[in-house]
Amino acid sequence: MKFRKLGKTGLDVSVLSFGASSLGSVFRQTKEEESIRTVHAAIDSGMNYIDVSPYYGLTKAETVLGKAIHQLPRDKFLLSSKAGRYGESTFDFTSSRIFSSLEESLSRLQTDYLDILFLHDVEFVSPQIILEEAVPAMHELKKQGKIRYCGISGLPLQLFEQLLPQIDVDVILSYCHYSLNDTSLLSLLPLLHEKGIGLVNASPLSMGLLTTRDTADWHPAGARLKAICKQAAEHCASKGADIAKLAVQYSTSHEQIPTTLVSTANPRNIVQNAAWVDEPMDTELLHEVLEILKPIHNETWLSGLPQYNRHASQLERSDINL
Repeated sequence: MKFRKLGKTGLDVSVLSFGASSLGSVFRQTKEEESIRTVHAAIDSGMNYIDVSPYYGLTKAETVLGKAIHQLPRDKFLLSSKAGRYGESTFDFTSSRIFSSLEESLSRLQTDYLDILFLHDVEFVSPQIILEEAVPAMHELKKQGKIRYCGISGLPLQLFEQLLPQIDVDVILSYCHYSLNDTSLLSLLPLLHEKGIGLVNASPLSMGLLTTRDTADWHPAGARLKAICKQAAEHCASKGADIAKLAVQYSTSHEQIPTTLVSTANPRNIVQNAAWVDEPMDTELLHEVLEILKPIHNETWLSGLPQYNRHASQLERSDINL
């Protein structure tokens, strides 16, 4: 497993890391024993960074992850969780809730500190509360030694373009913007480099778009985007290949993307994902897949307040219920 520096934090993170959302039965019903074995398999495969949130499975993911990492030496892994989002439409970024949320997360995770705390999906609330309450709360938690570094997460790239010049954070978490079908995250790299901000990329499969299976009902992508991504996956299958392998290799290959989160609750899958990183990429198949995906390259979907979605590059507006 390769490692890269996470911005000015100086942390060395594995290029492929473990996203623990699956432990909360977000994608399918999961068994606790299997989930715990998956976490251990991820660490044994060379992954040294785990990300979770109280939102995933409404605290289930944190609870199960806590049982898994309680059995491991704390210096074997880096751990991040989030605060601010607690349900589909439940957000609270007040300073008092950030403080209490962290204490609850630490209890469920059975640890006394986080390496990184992210504010979760901040595009859904007024920037004022992020600037005046949530970010100062994280700075106080850093002073107290309960978190080492702090950051923000969300979908629209404009979110980061607007907020990062106004706040002092160490890391951001972006998802669905550096994968086979969407590389728009690259436009943000100059700003991150200028400020020394670390980058966590998530969802190399675009939350299940890049698969031969039908996407989940909750997936916000439009019908055209879903159809063309599925077409690319089926093309790989016709060649005896798995688009998941190509997607993981592609997302972890860029030297300026320190780490990419992948999520599963299956031990065999996580071992396989880790092994793919060190295997050579099929460049011929990659070219074919990128050609198929070209008509929807960088297409995304709306998320959060209008002010963060005004300049999104290519939105399938006809397929979105505003």
